[in-house]
Amino acid sequence: MCFDNNMHLYMYHRDMEDSQAVAAVERAMVAIRRSQSRRAIQRIAGGTQIDPALFGLIDAVEEGPGAATVGSVADRMGIDQPRASRLVARAVDAGLLRRVADPEDGRRSTLELTGLGVEQADQVHRFRREIFGTAMRAWPEHDQREFARLLGAFVGALGRRYRGE
Repeated sequence: MCFDNNMHLYMYHRDMEDSQAVAAVERAMVAIRRSQSRRAIQRIAGGTQIDPALFGLIDAVEEGPGAATVGSVADRMGIDQPRASRLVARAVDAGLLRRVADPEDGRRSTLELTGLGVEQADQVHRFRREIFGTAMRAWPEHDQREFARLLGAFVGALGRRYRGE
């Protein structure tokens, strides 16, 4: 009887600790989402010429696997197809993307970055890496690698959950 009560208390405290950890992750994710908002990015970016509304689109086109289409971009960004189509049209008008006829299905077009799009993507990557590097500058190299490993595992598990795997 004593063992059962002690085990129950142990499990209760462990669940509470787990709940606190999950709650802390949830709060951190909300803070990250806010810091990555269009307005926050524009404030940090200052004079850069990158349209923050197109950051996610550029990422989605680069993400893969396979050729990017409006449908795959919508899925990757977690938005509906009409919104993705409008973003793609803006990026095409801005000279960042081009539509290319799919060689396997002439009725379908794929999306690829133009030379300017590649330059903008590189600028976005450098900009974000600078921001993230600054945030982790004081961390020991081991902690940076461990954070990258854990964050990658977390994002992978979260992605599998949303894809229903």
